[in-house]
Order: sequence, then C-alpha cells, then structure tokens
Amino acid sequence: MALTTARPGASCPPPELDPVVVERWRASGGQLVELLTEVRALGGVGAVRLGPAPTVLVTGPQAVQHVLAQHPDRYVKRSHRARRLVGDSVLATSGEPWRRQRKLLQAQFTGIGMRRYEQRIADAARRTVERWTAYERTGQAVDLGEELRFFALDTIWRSLTGHPLEDHDYRELAVLDAVVAALPTLPPEPAERPDPAVAAARAAVDADLARIDAVSRRAIAAARRGEPGPDGPGLLHLLVDGAASRPEYDEQLIRDELVGLLTAGHETTAKSLAWLHLLLDRHPEYRDWALDAGEAGSAARREAVQALISETLRLYPAAWLLPRFAAEADTLAGYRIEADTEILTSPYLTHRDPALWPDPDRFDPTRFTAPGRRPTQPGAYYPFGIGARACLGLQFALREMTALLELLLPAFTPVFTAAAPAPAFGFILRPDGPLTATITRRS
Repeated sequence: MALTTARPGASCPPPELDPVVVERWRASGGQLVELLTEVRALGGVGAVRLGPAPTVLVTGPQAVQHVLAQHPDRYVKRSHRARRLVGDSVLATSGEPWRRQRKLLQAQFTGIGMRRYEQRIADAARRTVERWTAYERTGQAVDLGEELRFFALDTIWRSLTGHPLEDHDYRELAVLDAVVAALPTLPPEPAERPDPAVAAARAAVDADLARIDAVSRRAIAAARRGEPGPDGPGLLHLLVDGAASRPEYDEQLIRDELVGLLTAGHETTAKSLAWLHLLLDRHPEYRDWALDAGEAGSAARREAVQALISETLRLYPAAWLLPRFAAEADTLAGYRIEADTEILTSPYLTHRDPALWPDPDRFDPTRFTAPGRRPTQPGAYYPFGIGARACLGLQFALREMTALLELLLPAFTPVFTAAAPAPAFGFILRPDGPLTATITRRS
C-alpha cells in the first residue's frame, strides 16, 4: 500500500499511500474520511497525494501533540474554511491579531468568567424542558436536531446579549447551519462563467449571510445603547466596550466575533447532543446506567452523564478534521516535513484507532469512568483540539450539555420514527438528515 517503506529518519518523508488506492477511491466517489482511514493504516504519520504535493495526515498521539500543542507557530492555520461566514474572528485569524483577540475572550470562558453564565445555561435548559413537556403532552413529532439547535443557540445568545433568544431571531440565525453546510461545496472565488447550480448556491449563501448580518447589527446596536438583558450585560457588551481602548474592534470585527461565537458556540453542542441521543436510542442500557449511578444532582450522576458526553465526543467529534500548514521545515515523528506542507490532524480518526482504543467503534461510556479504560497520553483524545488553539468554549460546551442532560434524561425518551441518518463529514460532523422523533415521558 505504501510507496515509502524506509524506517523513519530526518531525511525520510512520511510513508505515502499507493496512488492505485487513491484512484480507486476517486472512481468510487467515496468520502474523504474513507481515504484518510486508509492513510491512517500507514501509521501515526502518513501521506496521500491529492494534488501535486502530498498532504500529511497526523493521527498518532505524540505527533498530534507535536503539531497542535508543542509547535503551534510551526504548524499554523491559514485562511479558515468558513471565513466568508466568520470573517476575522478569533476562529479564523492568526498571528498577533489572534493573540490579542484570544486574550480578550479567554478569561470569559474559564474559572470566574464561567460563573456568570451558569444561570443563563440553567434558564435555557429549563426552557427546553418546557418545550419537550408540551411535545410529550400533544404527541407532536419534532425534529430533535432542530430542538437541540434551538437550545444551543438560546444558550449562547443569552450569554452574548443577556436576553433569551426570540423566535424571530432564531428563524434568522437557524440559517447558520445551512451556510456551514454549503460553504465546503462552493469554489473559493466566483468564476467568470459560473455553473448555474454553483451560482444559485452562492446566491443562497449570500442571502443567508445578509439575514445573519441583520440580526448581528441589531444586537450590536442594542449593546452600544447600553441595553443589558434581564441577566445583565453579555459578552457582546464586553466587545463593544473594549472598542474604546482597542481600536481594532471596529464594527466589522465586532460583527465577526459575534458571528464566530454564535457559530462555534452552538454547532458543537447541538450536533454532539444529537449524536448522543441517537447513540442512546441504540444503547438504552447506558441511559439507565447513568441514571442509576446516583441521585439527581449527585456527583456520581454528573460523572456518569459527563461520561456519556465524553464517549459521544470520542465517536463523533464535531470538528473532525483540524487542518494546519507547515510554516517551516520540520522533523515530525522522525519524518521530514517540508515547508508549506498541508497537515491534517483528525480527532475522528485518532479516536477510532484500534491501537489506542480497544473495540473503537463501540459506544462504551465506561471508558471514561473505569480506571485504565482509556489511553492517557496527550493527543489520544482531543474533541476540542489541544494546545494554544484549543476551543475557547470547551468548558462552556461541557457545562451546557451536562446541565441539559441532567434534566432531560430522567424525564424524557425520544422515540425516533426513522433509521438514524448517516454521518456527513463537512466543516462539522453532523447527522445527514432530520431526526424526527416523538417525545415520551419516562415513568
């Protein structure tokens, strides 16, 4: 399979996938994840030639740690794949602007900063319980994915603005998912004579972006007028106030940060909760396992619920692919990496490596509660990334998921009316289709 069979050495490039395998994959119309799974079989560092130069896939824990945590200035982000949506937000920028923007935001999502969001998370979770109670009473079928998206957007909106999410704003912001799904299918730049279907898709994205921008402008204007919500000022007020001493925070950058936080702040949570409910539908014994771990509100119950989340994130990390570029030549796990090489790290593939995770495709939350059941080396588990560019909202996402599940799991069981959709590997790893379900009350 591999073209390169020499032992690792500083003069040796990573082993490369046989081009026959690549051509067979192209002819089959397979997904990228299928090809990358073949590359992973070459070892923790392997290469595949999709164009003139090889792309290097990094899945071994030590190599992942080297790229993402130990040398973030050597392996850098370039233009973010969703830049048309998130602009120059902390998600997409790099270098000194990224450092300044991250420093301003980081304190808001750790320690004391997280305390101001606890009540807002709890209020959004209770609102979801009220909605599910109404669905259970009427027997109305719902799209569970959309319900979980509403919860996640409501939570981050409260945290940004101090206000609960209104239905009309939700309808406008719900197009975020459509934009995120469409952007990977569009060419980076418009062609002189575009294909009509591509032109129509680009026009639809532009229309959705205009809707998102309109909501953003209204929220920024309210923050500028000093209108805190019922829970007090939100993170958006911090950005607006920061403009007084940070001239880079003009109207456009505040918009970019707002949309970036809205996108990142709900996508991971909503999709992870959707996968978790699909997994519990297939493995209901683990719902009982978590509820039997302890009384409501106990540390044991919370630990079990968090294990459900952790195992879901192992199998279905929302950010399944984390691309980087080598800014300079390097030696990685003993292999030579040329400057400007495209590097792909993949939590999805690392988390499903049988050398690290026995029976890797099986849903088993006890991996995260029983001693010795999971690998301990850094880089073996990184659903939110690791190192300097790890997700800012990691603790926020874990807290809101835990808060919601502690209320929903004892009270409701969604009953899905169709087979689980297949995974779609775009910007975000998501279920490819609606999750129609009825909500039943647990006795």
